[in-house]
Amino acid sequence: MNIKTDSAFESKLDNYPDNIRDKMRYLRSLIRETAQEMEISSLEETLKWGEPSFLTKHGSTLRMDWKAKTPDQYALYFKCTSRLVETFKVVHSHTFKYEGKRAIVFGIEQLIPVSEVKQCIKATLQYHKVKDDVKLGM
Repeated sequence: MNIKTDSAFESKLDNYPDNIRDKMRYLRSLIRETAQEMEISSLEETLKWGEPSFLTKHGSTLRMDWKAKTPDQYALYFKCTSRLVETFKVVHSHTFKYEGKRAIVFGIEQLIPVSEVKQCIKATLQYHKVKDDVKLGM
């Protein structure tokens, strides 16, 4: 898999507070691992709206961030006009805390449910291929 990483992306990861940096790097590793398992040929890591973001040819933009105004949580963000979060709410109704139609929110002390998160990542990275499927291929 070809990964193109913008230097601003790396800088953003490096500048998270110490207690957050590893959590953001872990989310990144889950995204990369999922992309590799899907045999995605190219993944771009860049900043969108100042947030670390992942782009693929057939996917929807996937972002992640921690914000100082909500220091006890961090999140994966999805395009709010997509059906991604509404589908996640159906498939994983009690697994995640959601923020409207745009995010899966994790508490700082929360253990990440890896297989469920990877399902959501997979649906996002191939969104334009599965958007007509009721459950987005999940």
